Amino acid sequence: MVIYQNISLKPFNTFGIDVKADQFVEVNTVEELQVLCTTFNLAERKKLIIGGGSNILLTKDFDGMVIKMNLKGMDAIKEDHNFVWVKAMSGENWHRFVQFCVDKNWGGVENLSLIPGCIGASPMQNIGAYGVEIKDTFEELFAIEIESGKLVKFNHAECKFGYRESIFKQEEKNKYIIVAVTFKLAKHAKLNTQYGAIQDTLTSKGISNPSIKDISEAVIEIRSSKLPDPKVLGNSGSFFKNPEISNAQFQTLKAQFPQIPGYSLPNEITKVPAGWLIEQCGWKGKRVGNTGAHKDQALVLVNYGGATGNEIYQLALDIQASVQEKFGITITPEVNVI
Repeated sequence: MVIYQNISLKPFNTFGIDVKADQFVEVNTVEELQVLCTTFNLAERKKLIIGGGSNILLTKDFDGMVIKMNLKGMDAIKEDHNFVWVKAMSGENWHRFVQFCVDKNWGGVENLSLIPGCIGASPMQNIGAYGVEIKDTFEELFAIEIESGKLVKFNHAECKFGYRESIFKQEEKNKYIIVAVTFKLAKHAKLNTQYGAIQDTLTSKGISNPSIKDISEAVIEIRSSKLPDPKVLGNSGSFFKNPEISNAQFQTLKAQFPQIPGYSLPNEITKVPAGWLIEQCGWKGKRVGNTGAHKDQALVLVNYGGATGNEIYQLALDIQASVQEKFGITITPEVNVI
């Protein structure tokens, strides 16, 4: 384990922002991480934990230690007639994990195909797409307590999952580093094709009785058609969360904007697509300097080359302000601004 000084973080974030870290270290084993926590008194240091770097916007040099999680490995650890439990290390690529499960015909994560990032971030963010969230298949995770270096287990309830939320973004923020996650997948999966685009894609292919692999391929096709490849055009996927408003507020907006889409949730709540709101404010495809909202998906902010993190953040603030002014709705970033 080598600690590097004054390292550029450009290769380690999907926005491609060129800022530097005072210290940078790659962790390849749980034991290395435990040594880092205890020997280097990590609890008292300013730190940033990264995997694929796909959910961060770096706005300045980082005057602390950046820890890149490279823990690898995934495999079934037990099974019964109906389910299989798969444990994956935090540094594994998320899409690679999904494809591993799809190839085995284990159901539950196929709707989450092609989401960027690594396993370790998935429960932190409770990542989700096309009607499915991590919490639907999550069994447990293991994390290192930074202060003590001890390995701690969290079950489903202890993670306190919410919409793009978990305990690790709230009261336990910066106290633990996730090292492995176990998922409970179905051998006889009930497929989720309720999201309109999935069903439309399957229909266009003449598929009436889809398999797990069919669902995964449909999602990959949909995402590839709308979302830019970070290797080609710097981005962090969806920048904003879809806002949740009261049914009463939604009905008021519906009277003013008849085309506004919404999805009913429990407790008199309606979820509104942030991408639609942003597009209605004229941002889709609009370029501001070296950044802008993508031409195919307004929810994705992009770096056309040479943009600074502050330029992208200012664009995000301007988009927030325009949505607030037009619709009276506050949209909040899904991406962590650092």
